[in-house]
Amino acid sequence: MTEMNDVPQLQMIWPGERLSQPPPVVLPPGYRLRTYQPGDERRFFEVMALAGWTGWDEERLKPWLFRMLPQGWFMVVTEAEDLIVATAMATHDHTWLRPFSGEVGWVAGDPAHKGRGLGTAVVAAVTARFIEIGYPSIHLFTEHYRLAALNIYLRLGYMPLLYRPEMGSLWQGVCARLERPFTPKLWPTVP
Repeated sequence: MTEMNDVPQLQMIWPGERLSQPPPVVLPPGYRLRTYQPGDERRFFEVMALAGWTGWDEERLKPWLFRMLPQGWFMVVTEAEDLIVATAMATHDHTWLRPFSGEVGWVAGDPAHKGRGLGTAVVAAVTARFIEIGYPSIHLFTEHYRLAALNIYLRLGYMPLLYRPEMGSLWQGVCARLERPFTPKLWPTVP
């Protein structure tokens, strides 16, 4: 887990009671969902940079490819040009606490296509892929200031994981900025 400005990353989980309920993948006209195809890397690096994730190249991508699930790298593309405009990865993320856990990773979109639900579509597709394969644990990491992403995750049904004492106040601030209720008693904690 990386920390920026001494603020730990937020972690969210897909609720266990919803492991048989994949979220629907909904796209507006003019877009379609597909998985990675050889040659997608260059445009993927561009989309990552446009979304604020600079420094992506073949070397930085390599470790993620080793963790990628088969058919687990999703792209939303324009129907007319097959141009990648949103992306997310389904990666295996085992820990001693969760040896069979999947991580929703590297969600990014081209800002020229924002507001069309494309980020929601790729996150839903990754979540559905984990459910299809039978992963018993699905999670993601993000930063407290990525409000658009947090809104997507909450809308889809991901729940904040209160894994450190300061998580409650961080989530309270996020929920206030998103104008969402803060109900920590319903959210899981880790001792």
